[in-house]
Amino acid sequence: MPLDPQTKVAIETMAAAGGPPLEEMEVAAARQMYRDLSPPGEGEALASVDNRQVEGAVGEIGIRVYRPEGEGPFGGVVYFHGGGWVLGDLDTYDYFCRSLCKGAGAVLVSVDYRLAPESKFPAAPEDCYAAVCWTAANAEALGIDATRLAVAGDSAGGNLAAVVAQMARDRNGPSLCFQLLLCPVTEHAFDRPSHVENAEGYLLTLAGMRWFWDHYLEDPRQGESTLASPLRATTLRGLPPAHVATAEYDPLRDDGELYGAKLREAGVPVTLQRYEGQVHNFFTLGHLFEHGEGASQDLIETLRRALVTGVER
Repeated sequence: MPLDPQTKVAIETMAAAGGPPLEEMEVAAARQMYRDLSPPGEGEALASVDNRQVEGAVGEIGIRVYRPEGEGPFGGVVYFHGGGWVLGDLDTYDYFCRSLCKGAGAVLVSVDYRLAPESKFPAAPEDCYAAVCWTAANAEALGIDATRLAVAGDSAGGNLAAVVAQMARDRNGPSLCFQLLLCPVTEHAFDRPSHVENAEGYLLTLAGMRWFWDHYLEDPRQGESTLASPLRATTLRGLPPAHVATAEYDPLRDDGELYGAKLREAGVPVTLQRYEGQVHNFFTLGHLFEHGEGASQDLIETLRRALVTGVER
């Protein structure tokens, strides 16, 4: 279908504000731009929100623990933010994580994994895996039912959620009940139809995606690793059930849909949801895109059902 009219207006308004494209920006300026896109306000009120330092792959990393109202134990979700492994932090995703925590009725652990280019691949997946291991080991103290622990993430965070699910399987790590993958990056390649069709004009560009990968990897050959490209895994058998959300006008649309199809072929329960007429990650930017808030509520409800009722593997 055509690009959603309200989304088209929002993109044109952002473009009219000026500024260089992402691929021409210095990292510090790009990070500030990303912070400026964060939703205004404090977001949902919760029982508690605590910042902590936990052991990452190399030294300590920050996490933020969100706890909903009510009596536990709750389902748990470890969330990895987007931003191309270069941008984003606990604060830029605070609003969205609060909504996820309250709507899903789950304890949510948001991970401040190390960013590139200061910390290149595989720093991010190793930190994220360490955070999942820490969460599982401390589930009782956190008020989490360890049998209902999920991973979730958007864009590069969706990549990390998919990668961590594979790491947990391959390393005999924590048992995960679900993975929520939102517009995920699943392949270090730029030759899918959506990469060409949606290369320009739809918020995330193909040139911007190359900029992210160039900062993330020390060497392009690292993109062949399944820790960077989860779609390249020999098998996806034995992974937790998944919900994969994509957007029609997103260069990464085919990344997510191909991964979902490969999960299904491996016998993994998976639901695929394409948002027609929409662009990359519009659901995390409900204050900018008219239909973003409604879509985020759909995804939160999907997570809630997976954690409350469980998913048969």
